[in-house]
Amino acid sequence: MQKILIIGATSAIAEAAARLWAPRGAAFYLVGRNAERLVSIADDLKVRGAARVETQVMDACERSQHEAMLTAADNFLCGIDVALIAHGSLPDQRACELSVDLTLAEIETNALSVIALSTLIANRLAWQEKGTLAVISSVAGDRGRQSNYIYGAAKGMVSLFLQGLRNRMFKHGVQVLTVKPGFVDTPMTSGFDKGPLWASADQVARGIVRAIDTRRDVVYLPGFWWPIMWIIRHLPEGYFKKLKL
Repeated sequence: MQKILIIGATSAIAEAAARLWAPRGAAFYLVGRNAERLVSIADDLKVRGAARVETQVMDACERSQHEAMLTAADNFLCGIDVALIAHGSLPDQRACELSVDLTLAEIETNALSVIALSTLIANRLAWQEKGTLAVISSVAGDRGRQSNYIYGAAKGMVSLFLQGLRNRMFKHGVQVLTVKPGFVDTPMTSGFDKGPLWASADQVARGIVRAIDTRRDVVYLPGFWWPIMWIIRHLPEGYFKKLKL
């Protein structure tokens, strides 16, 4: 039985991943801000075969609550096999350009809170000498673009942090997985026009579960984003800065 902690459990991708784990008889500790949604998801997972489910309401940006939450999750699950960090926001780039406070708040949500949680979880998994930490980053963190560089900067920080953490955790037998989705059709992106590069939350969730099962280090989801981002990363800066991306 897998013992799974999900932070940001009401996000579309996290919920889709949990639905894949539930038929395996997994036990869950679900953390999110919306109590009603957490209860609904928990009930659904039990119907799908989850062994046990507990929920906790918490704002991931409230760092003072992190340690107590992890202790409660550890006690309920009797150890953590998989921790998935899936919370985040999609900032209004233009609004952030006009407000330092809003920019820093978005970086707190999408980077600093993630790093804080990853640090505490990694320490617990290192003590166990086993387990998986999976964190949802983004292809946006691979290179800064004028249309979303606040979000990209936060995700880039997370990806680079996870590189170092992975290096540190290897000797403890702990998998650190960086998940880099591209465009995903979720409630958070409902206002965007959709095209052929868009994926569903279910597609991304299947990729996450598969990457954990096969102990991958980094996964682009869907996989076609790997060659796309390789090209984007290697474009000369003198050329790249002229593009309207």
